[in-house]
Amino acid sequence: MDTNSNIKQSQKKKTWFVSLIISLLISTILILLSIFISSDSSSLLHLYRTRLITHLPHFVESKLTLSPTSSTNSVPRIAYLISGSTGDGDSLKRTLKALYHPRNYYAVHLDLEAPTHERLELANFLTNEPLFSKLGNVKMVVKANLVTYRGPTMVTTTLHAASILLKEAGDWDWFINLSASDYPLLTQDDLLHTLSSIPRHLNFIEHTSDIGWKEDHRAKPVIIDPGLYSINKSDVFWVTEKRNVPTAYRLFTGSAWMMLSRQFVEYCLWGWDNLPRLVLMYHANVLSSPEGYFHTVICNAEEFRNTTVNHDLHFISWDNPPKQHPHYLTIDNYQRMVDSNAPFARKFGRNEPALDKIDNELLGRKADGYVPGKWFSQANPNITKPISVLRNITELRPGPGAERLKRLINGLLSAEDFQTKQCS
Repeated sequence: MDTNSNIKQSQKKKTWFVSLIISLLISTILILLSIFISSDSSSLLHLYRTRLITHLPHFVESKLTLSPTSSTNSVPRIAYLISGSTGDGDSLKRTLKALYHPRNYYAVHLDLEAPTHERLELANFLTNEPLFSKLGNVKMVVKANLVTYRGPTMVTTTLHAASILLKEAGDWDWFINLSASDYPLLTQDDLLHTLSSIPRHLNFIEHTSDIGWKEDHRAKPVIIDPGLYSINKSDVFWVTEKRNVPTAYRLFTGSAWMMLSRQFVEYCLWGWDNLPRLVLMYHANVLSSPEGYFHTVICNAEEFRNTTVNHDLHFISWDNPPKQHPHYLTIDNYQRMVDSNAPFARKFGRNEPALDKIDNELLGRKADGYVPGKWFSQANPNITKPISVLRNITELRPGPGAERLKRLINGLLSAEDFQTKQCS
């Protein structure tokens, strides 16, 4: 019995000793591992901190730069917005065909005041026109906006269309906003040929900081545009309180019609500083904000204030002093339109005979046809496969209209007071 007891006690001591040795080994390994990891982590943390100090982050604005433009002397691309309201469907289609060129892009917009059947008729026209459907460069703003003529909804609609044109095709050079009551005074071959030699960063926008009577009648009063929140169209209305003019930026005003560079349009939409949004919020309560929003943004943005050309590229007949609306143009204004050298004119009534005269004498356009150019030899509306007569769309056939526009632009850019008229 004693012998067995001694053996058991000896086995227990051995078991206890082995367990102690294993525990000590495990503890030693864990301590060494902990020391190693701690040392390694400290060195990594030190390295990270060193790199963080030596490579300080830049502000995000400093990393955003202007997108490159296409090279001068290449054939540019134009992105057009053509907008209208109720009853403007036929005029819009006529203006679109008079402006069409396969190299350009087009967004057409009939606002929500237009009845559904008129908007559907326009959509069907765009879908069934073989040239449009084949080339895919004409888009309808399907989710239409309610536009109040004197309200900020005109500005938001312009930005909406510009964003669509950037999304669908971002390789255009200039954005031109027109209405269904506008009409070209030259061919697109004339326009593209003349613009080929113009720096792509230029913005043709009539503007001035001398807001005069507009300070008390537009800048200080606060208006509400029901088109921002209502599905039913009604005129703007005024609130009783007035406000001071902004001190964070300087107000500018001018024509609502313009030709803007793609770089500036991108800035208005993506604004890498907050200026475009601040000015937009302010103009949400300004009467006739289309005559002030883009002008104020471009002249308060350091990147763009020296890119302006003080002209809207339009012939418009105003009262003196100007009233809210210009005169309707007729055949009596024809020679003045031509002599202005402007590429566009407004405002035309529906089926105005002056348009037929422009088609016949300036554009060479047949009824319901396209304007002929190097890309399209005949303005024949009966061609069932117009794509078959397309030629190289970068080849142009400029005519007298190109010479007229060249005189206008050269005169603007070479004027002694050119720079003094930039955002002054």
